[in-house]
Amino acid sequence: MSQPSSPTGTSTSATPAPGRRRPFLRPSRLLANAPHEKLHPAVLAEAERRASSVQLRIADAITAFAGSMMFVYLHIVLFAVWMLVFEKSPWPTLTLIVSLEAIFLSTFVMIGQNRQAAFQQAKADHDYIAQQKLLEENTELTRTIHRLTQEIHSRMPESGTPSAGA
Repeated sequence: MSQPSSPTGTSTSATPAPGRRRPFLRPSRLLANAPHEKLHPAVLAEAERRASSVQLRIADAITAFAGSMMFVYLHIVLFAVWMLVFEKSPWPTLTLIVSLEAIFLSTFVMIGQNRQAAFQQAKADHDYIAQQKLLEENTELTRTIHRLTQEIHSRMPESGTPSAGA
């Protein structure tokens, strides 16, 4: 079963196959690999906007890496090596580095949240316009059907009995 497209354009199953990476987490990859006709127009517009800016591509790459298990494994190894080789307890330099990293990562989380909110608003705006257009078309169709029904009823004979001779 497929999930609907996410803001980053993923259109994969709820749980990817073990050992498989989700290829469309970054807008530049989404634009290169996903069939555009299957993407929501707001997703496509956001991906094009993000892929056109170097700063946004860098932010996407950092957040994609920081949200991966490779990031966790790398930090486990780096912290273990640092604590065993470079510095003795209570590890003041490591504490400083980790604190600075936390500040930057929290900033990237906020950037991601702002991006998600902007995307959701763009998608909601697009969906609202599309629904309004459909509502107008349906209303016009209903009025046309009503008018045609009235015309048919006005052309029918006034007698309440059918003209069959039974």
